Amino acid sequence: MQVSVTGHQKREGLDWDWVADRLRSELSRLQLVTKAFSSLAVGSDQMFARTAMSLGIPHVAVIPTLAYERLFSGDGLTEYRRLLASSEIVQLAGSENDEQSFFDAGKFVVDRCDVLFAIWDGQRAKGLGGTADIVAYASKLSKRVIHFNPITFDIINIGGNVNGGED
Repeated sequence: MQVSVTGHQKREGLDWDWVADRLRSELSRLQLVTKAFSSLAVGSDQMFARTAMSLGIPHVAVIPTLAYERLFSGDGLTEYRRLLASSEIVQLAGSENDEQSFFDAGKFVVDRCDVLFAIWDGQRAKGLGGTADIVAYASKLSKRVIHFNPITFDIINIGGNVNGGED
């Protein structure tokens, strides 16, 4: 089984401690997870990668664009580089438009996963490739989505079966 993530980088009111606890719990409950995919963006992606690696799950970093590092700074850049050094790397060519590159990377991780973790308030995407777009794409493919709402503290399973495959 392969897992991936989409989610907020930052959002006012988001409880990162709750997210970390829920991620660890839900990842631990899945059976035979062989790979975890993320783009290592600040926030949800980095937390997901850290958690997966701490559980012994190999991580694949899907880099959306050739100049991706330019979008990081400070602690986020340091953590990106640290996690990247411990990951298998898939470098995408990207497009001239960052949002299209992020959408393409989101589709890439969904295409390869059995379960998508969505760390998201349930609102519309603010730009192409946002969490809502990736969840909609996963739903179109009948992928199982575990939606963590870090504002309301709800966890909702969408599509697929409890072991990750389709019904």
